[in-house]
Amino acid sequence: MSEPLTVEIWSDVQCPWCYIGKRRFETALADSGERVAITYRSFELAPDTPVDYDGTPADYLSERKGISREQAAEMMAHVTGLAAQEGLAYDFDHVHQTNTVLAHELLHLARERGLQAELKERLLAAYFEQGRHVGRVEELVALGTDVGLDPEEIRAALADHRYLPAVKADTAQAAAYGIRGVPFYVFDGALGVSGAQSPETFVAALAQAREARDSASAGAGATA
Repeated sequence: MSEPLTVEIWSDVQCPWCYIGKRRFETALADSGERVAITYRSFELAPDTPVDYDGTPADYLSERKGISREQAAEMMAHVTGLAAQEGLAYDFDHVHQTNTVLAHELLHLARERGLQAELKERLLAAYFEQGRHVGRVEELVALGTDVGLDPEEIRAALADHRYLPAVKADTAQAAAYGIRGVPFYVFDGALGVSGAQSPETFVAALAQAREARDSASAGAGATA
């Protein structure tokens, strides 16, 4: 059986398109039957955001993009509708805009414990659908415990920031790749796909990455 393709996904847990893209990519995997090994990489959309932002998501979007609150509300309504098509129930009325660096640190701990995929899904659902505050330590402890992480290890890791260098390394790699927005997918370290693309686009990217892998393997075999 062929080895799985590697897929690195740069994303943020407060990125609405990242959750939509996750569902579309999952559909593509089911449709293609391709085997992949996924790693979620850190990308902070707004590293300057305080943990306890004093305002609504509409306020935040209005300030950040320089648009009216009405325009911001329209944008959120649009993305909510697209999310619903993927079976996601976004609830922006109860979203807590926050700083996500601790959530990214926790995702690196989860990766080491083989639970990164489970935690990524838990954090996204908590943020967009359940009104949970993913910037606070005790909330992250609870969410991490939900997927099987040890609560005391979570507290210790978030207290001493042992995974912060890994978060920064992901950010540096994103900059080296020229990534300016998320989600961003890198297949086998070579093929990049930006945005919450359609399942069909992801299927094509998977096929292209597999073809490149097979061609490289064939070439190596011919020269051996």
